[in-house]
Amino acid sequence: MENLKTLIHWLSYCYYLYIFGYAGLFKVIQKPQMMRSMESLGFNKTWTIFIGLAEIIGVATLLAGIVEPKLKNAAVLYLFPFAVGAFVTHMAHQEYRHFYNSLIVCILSIILLLTDKHFYIRL
Repeated sequence: MENLKTLIHWLSYCYYLYIFGYAGLFKVIQKPQMMRSMESLGFNKTWTIFIGLAEIIGVATLLAGIVEPKLKNAAVLYLFPFAVGAFVTHMAHQEYRHFYNSLIVCILSIILLLTDKHFYIRL
């Protein structure tokens, strides 16, 4: 059971890195399709680049979390609002073909925290 939990954790981690990595990078390098999509959502060039840089900082912190687990958990908590914001924005603009990845990273945020050995909530 512990091996399955570990496998789920690291597969989720890889996909989480992939989604935020390419989304942040495409915003920063100003890929035309991403820029058009962000503009249609109401974000100008400056805000798009700023969001991309913030996502890349989160991805870099996720990568550093391989060495220091606390950083990985902090990065997931940092990126979670971006995932929720993307999901809500895509749903509000009825872009149903784009909302899947944002929904998945919302769910993966919870999975990553629940399956991490170094994360717990004390109430």
